[in-house]
Amino acid sequence: MHIPDQMIRGETCWITNAIAIGGVATTGAFLKRTVDGDSIRRFASVSAFVFLLQMLNFPVSQGTSGHALGTMLAVALLGLPLGALSLALVMTIQTLLFADGGLTVLGANIVNMALVGAGAGETIRRLSLRWQVSRTVAVGLGAWASVIASSLVCSFELAWSGAALLGQVLPAMTGVHTVIGFAEGCMTAGLVGLFYTAEGRVGTPRFSRVPLFLSACVIALLLIPFASSFPDGLEWVAQKYQFAHGQAPLFTAPLADYTMPWVTIEPLSAMIAGLVGAIVVFAVASGCVKMLKAEKKTSVV
Repeated sequence: MHIPDQMIRGETCWITNAIAIGGVATTGAFLKRTVDGDSIRRFASVSAFVFLLQMLNFPVSQGTSGHALGTMLAVALLGLPLGALSLALVMTIQTLLFADGGLTVLGANIVNMALVGAGAGETIRRLSLRWQVSRTVAVGLGAWASVIASSLVCSFELAWSGAALLGQVLPAMTGVHTVIGFAEGCMTAGLVGLFYTAEGRVGTPRFSRVPLFLSACVIALLLIPFASSFPDGLEWVAQKYQFAHGQAPLFTAPLADYTMPWVTIEPLSAMIAGLVGAIVVFAVASGCVKMLKAEKKTSVV
Protein backbone atom coordinates (compact mmCIF):
# COMPACT_ATOMS: atom_id res chain seq x y z
CA MET A 1 0.00 0.00 0.00
CA HIS A 2 3.02 2.24 -0.45
CA ILE A 3 1.98 5.27 -2.50
CA PRO A 4 4.64 6.11 -5.14
CA ASP A 5 5.78 9.59 -6.16
CA GLN A 6 3.32 11.62 -8.24
CA MET A 7 0.32 9.39 -7.54
CA ILE A 8 -0.86 12.16 -5.22
CA ARG A 9 0.36 15.73 -5.61
CA GLY A 10 -0.03 19.32 -4.54
CA GLU A 11 -1.53 20.30 -1.22
CA THR A 12 -2.33 16.67 -0.36
CA CYS A 13 1.39 15.94 -0.10
CA TRP A 14 2.15 19.06 1.94
CA ILE A 15 -0.68 18.47 4.39
CA THR A 16 -0.02 14.75 4.87
CA ASN A 17 3.70 15.45 5.34
CA ALA A 18 2.87 18.04 8.01
CA ILE A 19 0.47 15.63 9.74
CA ALA A 20 3.09 12.88 9.68
CA ILE A 21 5.75 15.13 11.23
CA GLY A 22 3.34 16.29 13.90
CA GLY A 23 2.10 12.77 14.53
CA VAL A 24 5.56 11.26 14.86
CA ALA A 25 6.66 14.13 17.13
CA THR A 26 3.58 13.70 19.32
CA THR A 27 4.06 9.94 19.46
CA GLY A 28 7.67 10.45 20.47
CA ALA A 29 6.60 12.79 23.26
CA PHE A 30 4.54 10.00 24.84
CA LEU A 31 7.54 7.68 25.03
CA LYS A 32 8.98 9.22 28.20
CA ARG A 33 5.80 8.39 30.09
CA THR A 34 4.67 5.11 28.54
CA VAL A 35 7.61 3.13 27.18
CA ASP A 36 9.38 0.51 29.27
CA GLY A 37 12.91 -0.84 29.11
CA ASP A 38 11.89 -4.20 27.60
CA SER A 39 10.11 -2.51 24.70
CA ILE A 40 13.14 -0.32 24.00
CA ARG A 41 15.37 -3.41 23.87
CA ARG A 42 13.00 -5.09 21.41
CA PHE A 43 12.64 -2.05 19.13
CA ALA A 44 15.48 -2.82 16.71
CA SER A 45 14.62 -6.52 16.33
CA VAL A 46 10.91 -5.91 15.82
CA SER A 47 11.60 -3.17 13.26
CA ALA A 48 13.87 -5.46 11.22
CA PHE A 49 11.30 -8.24 11.48
CA VAL A 50 8.50 -5.98 10.21
CA PHE A 51 10.70 -4.75 7.34
CA LEU A 52 11.20 -8.28 6.05
CA LEU A 53 7.58 -9.27 6.54
CA GLN A 54 6.59 -6.42 4.23
CA MET A 55 8.71 -7.99 1.48
CA LEU A 56 6.64 -11.18 1.48
CA ASN A 57 3.89 -10.60 -1.09
CA PHE A 58 1.29 -13.34 -1.23
CA PRO A 59 -1.28 -13.92 -4.02
CA VAL A 60 -4.83 -12.85 -3.24
CA SER A 61 -7.15 -13.03 -6.28
CA GLN A 62 -7.58 -11.72 -9.82
CA GLY A 63 -3.83 -11.36 -10.30
CA THR A 64 -3.47 -9.31 -7.12
CA SER A 65 -1.10 -9.76 -4.22
CA GLY A 66 -0.93 -8.45 -0.69
CA HIS A 67 1.89 -7.95 1.75
CA ALA A 68 1.87 -7.76 5.49
CA LEU A 69 1.87 -4.27 7.00
CA GLY A 70 3.07 -5.54 10.37
CA THR A 71 1.48 -2.55 12.10
CA MET A 72 -0.47 -4.47 14.72
CA LEU A 73 2.41 -6.90 15.20
CA ALA A 74 4.72 -4.01 16.08
CA VAL A 75 2.12 -2.46 18.39
CA ALA A 76 1.46 -5.78 20.13
CA LEU A 77 5.16 -6.39 20.76
CA LEU A 78 6.24 -2.81 21.50
CA GLY A 79 3.20 -0.89 22.63
CA LEU A 80 1.42 1.85 20.67
CA PRO A 81 4.00 4.68 20.67
CA LEU A 82 7.02 2.54 19.77
CA GLY A 83 5.01 0.37 17.38
CA ALA A 84 3.95 3.39 15.35
CA LEU A 85 7.50 4.77 15.35
CA SER A 86 8.82 1.38 14.23
CA LEU A 87 6.57 1.48 11.15
CA ALA A 88 7.57 5.08 10.42
CA LEU A 89 11.25 4.12 10.57
CA VAL A 90 10.75 1.10 8.33
CA MET A 91 8.88 3.10 5.70
CA THR A 92 11.49 5.86 5.71
CA ILE A 93 14.28 3.37 5.00
CA GLN A 94 12.15 1.60 2.38
CA THR A 95 11.73 4.91 0.58
CA LEU A 96 15.35 6.11 0.77
CA LEU A 97 17.09 2.79 0.10
CA PHE A 98 14.65 0.82 -2.06
CA ALA A 99 12.31 3.42 -3.64
CA ASP A 100 9.38 1.55 -2.07
CA GLY A 101 7.01 4.48 -1.72
CA GLY A 102 7.74 7.98 -2.94
CA LEU A 103 9.77 10.59 -1.09
CA THR A 104 7.21 13.36 -1.66
CA VAL A 105 4.43 11.10 -0.32
CA LEU A 106 6.38 9.62 2.58
CA GLY A 107 4.19 11.61 4.95
CA ALA A 108 1.04 10.09 3.45
CA ASN A 109 2.43 6.57 3.78
CA ILE A 110 3.42 7.19 7.41
CA VAL A 111 0.00 8.66 8.18
CA ASN A 112 -1.81 5.72 6.55
CA MET A 113 0.15 2.74 7.83
CA ALA A 114 2.02 3.94 10.92
CA LEU A 115 -0.31 6.45 12.57
CA VAL A 116 -3.84 5.61 11.39
CA GLY A 117 -3.12 1.90 11.09
CA ALA A 118 -1.60 1.65 14.56
CA GLY A 119 -4.28 3.79 16.18
CA ALA A 120 -7.19 1.95 14.57
CA GLY A 121 -5.69 -1.47 15.21
CA GLU A 122 -5.00 -0.80 18.88
CA THR A 123 -8.47 0.71 19.37
CA ILE A 124 -10.17 -2.39 17.95
CA ARG A 125 -7.90 -4.68 19.95
CA ARG A 126 -8.79 -2.95 23.22
CA LEU A 127 -12.50 -2.87 22.43
CA SER A 128 -12.39 -6.55 21.58
CA LEU A 129 -10.77 -7.35 24.92
CA ARG A 130 -13.54 -5.42 26.70
CA TRP A 131 -16.04 -7.63 24.89
CA GLN A 132 -14.32 -10.67 26.45
CA VAL A 133 -12.73 -11.76 23.17
CA SER A 134 -9.59 -13.87 23.55
CA ARG A 135 -6.24 -12.11 23.32
CA THR A 136 -5.32 -13.91 20.08
CA VAL A 137 -8.60 -13.03 18.35
CA ALA A 138 -8.36 -9.43 19.59
CA VAL A 139 -4.92 -9.02 18.06
CA GLY A 140 -6.14 -10.56 14.79
CA LEU A 141 -9.12 -8.20 14.65
CA GLY A 142 -6.83 -5.27 15.37
CA ALA A 143 -4.53 -6.29 12.53
CA TRP A 144 -7.46 -6.58 10.13
CA ALA A 145 -8.72 -3.15 11.22
CA SER A 146 -5.28 -1.59 10.71
CA VAL A 147 -5.28 -2.67 7.05
CA ILE A 148 -8.85 -1.51 6.40
CA ALA A 149 -8.27 1.85 8.11
CA SER A 150 -5.07 2.42 6.11
CA SER A 151 -6.85 1.62 2.83
CA LEU A 152 -9.73 3.95 3.70
CA VAL A 153 -7.46 6.92 4.39
CA CYS A 154 -5.42 6.14 1.28
CA SER A 155 -8.63 6.17 -0.80
CA PHE A 156 -9.60 9.61 0.50
CA GLU A 157 -6.10 10.94 -0.20
CA LEU A 158 -6.27 9.67 -3.78
CA ALA A 159 -9.68 11.27 -4.29
CA TRP A 160 -8.67 14.51 -2.55
CA SER A 161 -5.63 14.90 -4.80
CA GLY A 162 -7.69 14.27 -7.93
CA ALA A 163 -5.96 11.02 -8.84
CA ALA A 164 -9.19 8.99 -8.82
CA LEU A 165 -12.90 9.27 -8.13
CA LEU A 166 -13.87 8.41 -4.57
CA GLY A 167 -16.83 6.35 -5.75
CA GLN A 168 -14.46 4.12 -7.71
CA VAL A 169 -11.36 3.93 -5.57
CA LEU A 170 -13.02 3.54 -2.15
CA PRO A 171 -14.94 0.31 -2.80
CA ALA A 172 -12.07 -1.12 -4.84
CA MET A 173 -9.46 -0.40 -2.17
CA THR A 174 -11.56 -1.59 0.75
CA GLY A 175 -12.70 -4.66 -1.18
CA VAL A 176 -9.26 -6.02 -2.00
CA HIS A 177 -7.81 -4.98 1.37
CA THR A 178 -10.59 -6.75 3.24
CA VAL A 179 -9.10 -10.00 1.93
CA ILE A 180 -5.54 -8.84 2.55
CA GLY A 181 -6.54 -7.73 6.04
CA PHE A 182 -7.93 -11.19 6.81
CA ALA A 183 -4.55 -12.71 5.93
CA GLU A 184 -2.83 -10.02 7.99
CA GLY A 185 -5.04 -10.82 10.96
CA CYS A 186 -4.32 -14.55 10.82
CA MET A 187 -0.59 -13.98 10.41
CA THR A 188 -0.41 -11.44 13.24
CA ALA A 189 -2.39 -13.59 15.65
CA GLY A 190 -0.11 -16.54 14.92
CA LEU A 191 3.13 -14.59 15.25
CA VAL A 192 2.13 -12.79 18.42
CA GLY A 193 1.25 -16.17 19.91
CA LEU A 194 4.91 -17.16 19.53
CA PHE A 195 6.06 -14.29 21.72
CA TYR A 196 3.36 -14.15 24.39
CA THR A 197 3.39 -16.30 27.48
CA ALA A 198 0.26 -17.75 29.05
CA GLU A 199 0.09 -14.66 31.27
CA GLY A 200 -0.07 -12.42 28.20
CA ARG A 201 3.32 -10.82 28.70
CA VAL A 202 6.04 -10.22 26.15
CA GLY A 203 9.72 -10.36 27.00
CA THR A 204 9.55 -13.44 29.21
CA PRO A 205 11.36 -16.73 28.46
CA ARG A 206 9.29 -17.68 25.42
CA PHE A 207 10.20 -14.38 23.75
CA SER A 208 13.89 -14.83 24.51
CA ARG A 209 13.88 -18.30 22.94
CA VAL A 210 12.79 -16.82 19.59
CA PRO A 211 15.35 -14.15 18.63
CA LEU A 212 13.47 -11.85 16.29
CA PHE A 213 16.41 -10.63 14.28
CA LEU A 214 17.65 -14.15 13.52
CA SER A 215 14.08 -15.17 12.66
CA ALA A 216 13.87 -12.25 10.25
CA CYS A 217 17.07 -13.32 8.50
CA VAL A 218 15.73 -16.86 8.09
CA ILE A 219 12.56 -15.45 6.55
CA ALA A 220 14.64 -13.43 4.11
CA LEU A 221 16.67 -16.45 3.05
CA LEU A 222 13.82 -18.92 2.73
CA LEU A 223 10.66 -17.05 1.76
CA ILE A 224 11.56 -13.84 -0.11
CA PRO A 225 12.44 -15.69 -3.37
CA PHE A 226 8.90 -17.09 -3.40
CA ALA A 227 7.13 -13.73 -2.94
CA SER A 228 4.34 -13.10 -5.44
CA SER A 229 5.15 -10.84 -8.39
CA PHE A 230 1.51 -9.77 -8.81
CA PRO A 231 0.75 -6.08 -8.15
CA ASP A 232 -0.32 -5.30 -4.61
CA GLY A 233 -3.76 -3.97 -3.73
CA LEU A 234 -3.01 -0.31 -4.42
CA GLU A 235 -1.14 -1.06 -7.66
CA TRP A 236 -4.00 -3.28 -8.85
CA VAL A 237 -6.60 -0.56 -8.18
CA ALA A 238 -4.36 2.06 -9.86
CA GLN A 239 -4.05 -0.12 -12.96
CA LYS A 240 -7.78 -0.85 -13.00
CA TYR A 241 -8.73 2.84 -12.96
CA GLN A 242 -5.71 4.00 -14.95
CA PHE A 243 -4.05 6.36 -12.54
CA ALA A 244 -0.84 4.32 -12.21
CA HIS A 245 1.06 5.91 -15.11
CA GLY A 246 3.72 8.61 -14.94
CA GLN A 247 4.95 7.83 -11.44
CA ALA A 248 8.62 8.64 -11.93
CA PRO A 249 10.59 8.54 -8.66
CA LEU A 250 12.00 11.78 -7.33
CA PHE A 251 15.46 10.26 -7.02
CA THR A 252 17.24 7.02 -7.85
CA ALA A 253 17.46 4.77 -4.81
CA PRO A 254 20.62 2.66 -4.56
CA LEU A 255 18.73 -0.66 -4.29
CA ALA A 256 15.52 0.23 -6.12
CA ASP A 257 12.88 -2.52 -6.24
CA TYR A 258 14.84 -4.58 -3.70
CA THR A 259 17.55 -5.63 -6.14
CA MET A 260 21.33 -5.67 -5.96
CA PRO A 261 22.74 -4.12 -9.17
CA TRP A 262 25.69 -6.51 -9.40
CA VAL A 263 23.69 -9.71 -8.74
CA THR A 264 22.12 -11.11 -11.90
CA ILE A 265 20.22 -14.01 -10.29
CA GLU A 266 16.88 -12.45 -9.34
CA PRO A 267 15.97 -14.57 -6.29
CA LEU A 268 19.48 -14.19 -4.87
CA SER A 269 19.39 -10.46 -5.53
CA ALA A 270 16.13 -10.11 -3.60
CA MET A 271 17.47 -12.19 -0.72
CA ILE A 272 20.62 -10.11 -0.38
CA ALA A 273 18.68 -6.84 -0.68
CA GLY A 274 16.34 -8.03 2.06
CA LEU A 275 19.21 -8.88 4.37
CA VAL A 276 20.91 -5.55 3.67
CA GLY A 277 17.68 -3.74 4.41
CA ALA A 278 17.14 -5.67 7.64
CA ILE A 279 20.66 -4.87 8.80
CA VAL A 280 20.21 -1.16 7.99
CA VAL A 281 16.86 -1.05 9.81
CA PHE A 282 18.37 -2.87 12.79
CA ALA A 283 21.36 -0.50 12.90
CA VAL A 284 19.31 2.69 12.62
CA ALA A 285 16.77 1.43 15.15
CA SER A 286 19.61 0.52 17.52
CA GLY A 287 20.84 4.10 17.28
CA CYS A 288 17.35 5.29 18.16
CA VAL A 289 17.37 2.89 21.12
CA LYS A 290 20.53 4.49 22.48
CA MET A 291 18.89 7.91 22.32
CA LEU A 292 15.76 6.60 24.03
CA LYS A 293 17.80 5.03 26.82
CA ALA A 294 19.76 8.24 27.27
CA GLU A 295 16.53 10.24 27.50
CA LYS A 296 15.10 7.84 30.08
CA LYS A 297 18.23 8.10 32.22
CA THR A 298 18.12 11.88 31.99
CA SER A 299 14.44 11.99 32.94
CA VAL A 300 15.08 9.69 35.92
CA VAL A 301 17.93 11.88 37.16
